[in-house]
Amino acid sequence: MELKAGDLVMLKSGGQPLMVAEVKENDVLCLWMGMEGDLFRETLPLAVLVQVEEEDEEEEDDEDEE
Repeated sequence: MELKAGDLVMLKSGGQPLMVAEVKENDVLCLWMGMEGDLFRETLPLAVLVQVEEEDEEEEDDEDEE
C-alpha cells in the first residue's frame, strides 16, 4: 500500500477514518478530529493501517451509473 499526505486510512481493527499527514518509511503520521472537536495526531506503523475510499468518490460513481 502506497500512501501520501491527504489519504484516508483506518486502523485494521476499526474505528474512525484518519487523515495521513506524512509518511516516513513504515511510519505514518495521522491526524483526526475527536468527538468534541479536538485535533489528535499519532504516528502509527503502516502495518496496522488500511486505506479507505473517500465517500465523495463513491457517491460520484453511483451518480455516473444512473
